[in-house]
Amino acid sequence: MARHNKTGKDGETLAVQYFKDKGYTILHTNWRHSRYEIDIIAYKDDKLHFIEVKTRTSTKYGHPEESVDRKKLENLMKAGEEFLFQNAGWKKIQYDVLSITFLKQGSPEYFLFEDVYLY
Repeated sequence: MARHNKTGKDGETLAVQYFKDKGYTILHTNWRHSRYEIDIIAYKDDKLHFIEVKTRTSTKYGHPEESVDRKKLENLMKAGEEFLFQNAGWKKIQYDVLSITFLKQGSPEYFLFEDVYLY
């Protein structure tokens, strides 16, 4: 497995635990439809969360969240629409981005961007 793939997989594993620790119920990880994927689908307080996880081992090329561009968010939202079509009944939804940076020393650094949307 390539190093960047392992970093991403490790980040998603940490992300699942991060959200569980915050009281979220995890419904799906790596949910796929066609060419779209949602890293984590979870709910908390009657709100469904579609979560993109970005992980890096340093900030040499920027923070992880900087790689979530407009196209990535559009794809996340299209995937979310398909999930809702297949799983009707959710009244409240939210798109989130969790940024994880593995620091050389110490614990990973987490930064959650909640309720992300496009203009």
